[in-house]
Amino acid sequence: MTRKDSDPDGLRLPIKLDSTSNGEFVPVPLDATGRYANRLAREQTAAAAKRTGQTRRRFLMSSCGAASTLLAFNAAQAAAGRTGSFFDLPADAAFDTQLAGASLEGNEFIFDVQGHYVDPTGAWLKHVPEGARPFAMMPKAADCPSEPERAYLQCLGPDEFVKDVFLDSDTDLMVLSFVPSRADAEPVTIESADAVRRIVDEMEGTQRMLLHGRVNPNQDGDVAQMDELAERWGVSAWKTYTQWGPDGIGFWMDDEDTGIPFVEKARDLGVKVICIHKGLPFGPRSYEHSQCQDIGRIARRYPDVTFIVYHSGYVVDQPERAFEPGAGRDGIDTLIQSLIDNDIGKGSNVYAELGSTWRFLMRDPDSAAHAMGKLLKYVGEDNVLWGTDSIWYGSPQDQIQAFRTFQISSELQERHGYPAITPEIRAKVFGLNAVKPYKISAEELKLHTGRDAMAQRRTAYLEAPDPHFRTYGPKTRREFINLLRHGDV
Repeated sequence: MTRKDSDPDGLRLPIKLDSTSNGEFVPVPLDATGRYANRLAREQTAAAAKRTGQTRRRFLMSSCGAASTLLAFNAAQAAAGRTGSFFDLPADAAFDTQLAGASLEGNEFIFDVQGHYVDPTGAWLKHVPEGARPFAMMPKAADCPSEPERAYLQCLGPDEFVKDVFLDSDTDLMVLSFVPSRADAEPVTIESADAVRRIVDEMEGTQRMLLHGRVNPNQDGDVAQMDELAERWGVSAWKTYTQWGPDGIGFWMDDEDTGIPFVEKARDLGVKVICIHKGLPFGPRSYEHSQCQDIGRIARRYPDVTFIVYHSGYVVDQPERAFEPGAGRDGIDTLIQSLIDNDIGKGSNVYAELGSTWRFLMRDPDSAAHAMGKLLKYVGEDNVLWGTDSIWYGSPQDQIQAFRTFQISSELQERHGYPAITPEIRAKVFGLNAVKPYKISAEELKLHTGRDAMAQRRTAYLEAPDPHFRTYGPKTRREFINLLRHGDV
């Protein structure tokens, strides 16, 4: 059977720089340098494809295609004077398969602790206004039938999720997470999340997906339902949004009437990993509770509980710079300051997660250097976790390839004490760090995933791959507002 090619003319770059949002912040358009980077990448990949005697599409699907794209991004950013970080690749990697493969085809254990998908048949659709077409702006939806009503959603369900994550990327293991919502209007319920997990599990071998249990302790009934989530569904961690609330007001993790009962319940149930959404505020009313002042306080009070800070407290409209104690800046700096104020050092029970954060930093070398440098310096190289927020950004492979080659400039290393990004640090961030809080043996899991049915399926798929190089989330303010209006997030 011949597979239809998703991009036969090779019009899409394998490393995606664009304005896509995960639906939690208004899309930020690329600046002139970002637009030039994409234009230069198209020109250079076209020239490289011609030089190597390949079609554009075939070249772009290769490691050389990814290398050529990243090298063009380097050139564009350097021309703009943005030299805080770069993608560390030899120039000839654009033409030499062995050089490109050595840089981009790693064999790290990759544990993505933040993934999402759309449930195409969920009860949440009952709350969508008549005539609304939620997620219809996603490119994949255009390839699907429009009748009966919302049939296109089937193309955004579990099968597409599995292809993006486990066939088109090097991801070994993923945690399926949730978005904030009232219990009766969840875009992904625990039942549908478990169905996705079973799709993977039924392919034999090691379990490749773990589940979160969504808990917002400022919503009636959420803490009470933690028993069922733990006992019936076997959740591996809890997910909460401190900036969300049914009345529009968030909470702090150490509030005595919300956060503390939540943490105490998690301890009682023996599931002592709490993932806390920080940064990416949902609007002016939620901005305060999106910051990380409470993280150090709650971590000091409960040293036996692991607290994973999603997005690391990142704020997308704030360029990163070096941390200055007491400066009172927002975002990542509030996390670092909170740890310092509460005498919590590196290697603690607090972890910083990179979902959406790394994806946004990829287009800004200076912010990338400061953000990653600060996290590694203050939170610790053993406490930074890989997350991609996919499928909002399509397959996470481009994020993986970019991080495999990411390097902080020697100037900023020397000036601010940032570490060089070594292969050992990359391996820790990609997956080895996450096995500790999730209590997984990376060695045992890698042994199984290398030969299970999913690995075999991926090997067969790579004989004739068809990566689409698309993103799914909203790309304009209008698309973002439509997403919110339809109740999808």
